[in-house]
Amino acid sequence: MTGALPYALAALAFYGFGDFIYKRAAGRGLRADHLLMSQAWFFLPLVVAYAWLTGTLVPRPAALWGSLAGAFVFVGFYNFIKSLATGSVSINAPIFRLNFVVTAALAIVVLGEQLSVTKLAGLALALAATWLLLGAHAPDERTHEDRAAMLRVLLATLSFGTANFLHTVGLRQGVVPETMLVAQAIVFMPLTNLAVVVVDRRIAAPKAAWGYGLIMSFVLLGAFVCLLHGVALGQASVVVPIAQMGFIVTALLGVLLLGEPLTPRKLLGLVLAAGALVALALRE
Repeated sequence: MTGALPYALAALAFYGFGDFIYKRAAGRGLRADHLLMSQAWFFLPLVVAYAWLTGTLVPRPAALWGSLAGAFVFVGFYNFIKSLATGSVSINAPIFRLNFVVTAALAIVVLGEQLSVTKLAGLALALAATWLLLGAHAPDERTHEDRAAMLRVLLATLSFGTANFLHTVGLRQGVVPETMLVAQAIVFMPLTNLAVVVVDRRIAAPKAAWGYGLIMSFVLLGAFVCLLHGVALGQASVVVPIAQMGFIVTALLGVLLLGEPLTPRKLLGLVLAAGALVALALRE
């Protein structure tokens, strides 16, 4: 785990910052499909250039797992960003980043990764944290929009957790992390364009979306590269949970910079989520 830990912690920081940027973009009224399309237009050539320059673009059939993951990543990001339009980033981001529960469970059941006492305790803490964060709204905040946002963020969580598992399958078959990421981007980009065309009948986005898209392409390049390298070196049921704990950074930014309330229940949910991180990272 030692070699994978720095990658996991770096991914944590990238993901946490990225989720906060998504919230800022949603707060400006930018649509999820516009934001993802502009991001994808920058991300695909960026990741291809990165893989080519570093000599890590090595196509092979198993990289198709990355392509399948790209479809799930699209569903995850699209619904997560949509949820931020009416939901609180300090609640939705933690729930979304708890997608590691899905990845860890699949890695243990399907890939046979070890289920230790500490991992089991970590999963239990993560589920408890999710329950607390789901009820963190005050009673007068439970609007129709909030319920819709919760449904979207739960769908996003399941989709992204599945995507991380699919990446793990490809990596276990010897695919280079950067090649997996290129395979993901090749599917992700056309899906974002299709989503915009269905609504607008053309490929276009507001100028502001392109600015956010450019920033997010670099942030996500760092996040995904670090995550995949970490998974290649360690257990997915350990590395992915650490990487997805970026929601702690996002929630704190939401409270400090956006003035979102820090209720006792929300605070306890974040504390349990941090406990889940520690438990899942420990090796017996």
